[in-house]
Amino acid sequence: MIGVSDLKKGTSLEVDGTLYQVMDVHHIKTKKSAVYRVKMKDLRGGHIIERSFNAGEKLAAARVERRGMQYLYGDGAMHTFMNTETFDQVEVPQTVMGAALSFIKEGDTLQVILYGDEALGVELPPAVELTINESDPGVKGDTATGATKPATMETGLVVSVPLFINPGDRIKVSTSTGSYIERVATG
Repeated sequence: MIGVSDLKKGTSLEVDGTLYQVMDVHHIKTKKSAVYRVKMKDLRGGHIIERSFNAGEKLAAARVERRGMQYLYGDGAMHTFMNTETFDQVEVPQTVMGAALSFIKEGDTLQVILYGDEALGVELPPAVELTINESDPGVKGDTATGATKPATMETGLVVSVPLFINPGDRIKVSTSTGSYIERVATG
């Protein structure tokens, strides 16, 4: 159990049988008592709710852990990750993976969020390095400032890149926006 006054961003809770992660906590003083307004994300459903708790209330803390795991393969509905220390494998449903699939390839290591043996999601690094599979060649002399062209990555993700980027180049891509950051030096 955890007191409402001890809640912090990132704390995992079980409220009315649902797993939540605290996103924000506001302490509000009223004439009668103190109230805590808590913004929480449903770890299974993904939606966000706000709820008020009275000062002194106790909530059930949930033991949610993050483990670095290697992505092995996907077979459509399920994606398999392996703990590199114990070699245990965990299957993560396609619905939980969501947009993360556009940024990962076999062999990549990322954080898998687990509640017991249940996979609740994956946490991507801020940026990933991907190789360009397809892109129109840059036209010599076309030096318009800030001009971009679409490029298809090895994962299928399409990113707008500067004209000087060619197929086979490795680039860094932001996982939060899906945008080009920089070309990665090879060699």
